[in-house]
Amino acid sequence: MVHPLKITNTLADETRFKIYEHLLTYKHAFTVQMIADHFHIHPNVARLHLTKLVDIQVITAEFEKTGKGGRPGRVYRASETGVQLSFPKRDDSILLNILLPLIETFGKEAYEKGRKVAYTAGVQDMKNTLQQHKRTLSFEDQCELLALQSALIGYIPSVTEENQQKVIQFTIFNCPFQNYLAEYATLICELHEAYINGLVKELFGEARPVQTKHMLKDCANCQYEIYLPKK
Repeated sequence: MVHPLKITNTLADETRFKIYEHLLTYKHAFTVQMIADHFHIHPNVARLHLTKLVDIQVITAEFEKTGKGGRPGRVYRASETGVQLSFPKRDDSILLNILLPLIETFGKEAYEKGRKVAYTAGVQDMKNTLQQHKRTLSFEDQCELLALQSALIGYIPSVTEENQQKVIQFTIFNCPFQNYLAEYATLICELHEAYINGLVKELFGEARPVQTKHMLKDCANCQYEIYLPKK
């Protein structure tokens, strides 16, 4: 069962709650573009909101044939099981306040092990996601799955092409660990980077993210770029 604090935090966002109400009211499948058009927001922002709602299990996501040929598209609809809350509530920040200083205390060795754990988590999360799909995925499908997983840690990916090589750009506009950046920015960024690298490795093979923007270095947001191997 999803923790009640996670549910309430997710639904506290006004736009996200309105999207959930919209899906709950009309009870049929919606695409990302349909939600983006209805709420006058960018499709990437709509996808992020929908991903967070899927994560707390108030809506579901699945591939569905459009009836117009081509590959199936992902659609979202309100969950039939509803939401359950239980108390007392717990605060994950308590653990972060313990674990982050602990890693700092053990220094370089703890950093390296932390990166390995984050990388493994990224690989395993993507493996679990891929196991839900019993068909061959196109590049667009892979990018959509990557967007769903990376959105869980606040990143919105986009794909560009440079010199016939595809580049995935990850941007975070509001870091979920903002309160800890002043003291633990390096550690948090390295764990983020390792997790993303694990996701990408499981989807596309060897590739390493490079940070191109940093909020603590007078940038409006944090950004990573990953150059995919040429085929």
